[in-house]
Amino acid sequence: MVEIVRTSDLVLVGFLQSLLENANIPVFVADMHMSALEGMTGAFPRRILVPEDHLAQARRLVSEAGLAGELRHG
Repeated sequence: MVEIVRTSDLVLVGFLQSLLENANIPVFVADMHMSALEGMTGAFPRRILVPEDHLAQARRLVSEAGLAGELRHG
């Protein structure tokens, strides 16, 4: 799994998860358990991960959604 986005914006996390799942790209949202510790304040960033063999497609979808600035480089 490769991290493509890291954000504290819970709305963005939900949108990206839905976007990727609707394109049949497996997605894993890491660090969701932190919400129990932070009280859902969004203080700790969540990581959106996809399998390496879906990386190019996932990055393209996020870019086409106008969110290229959210993508992790590397």
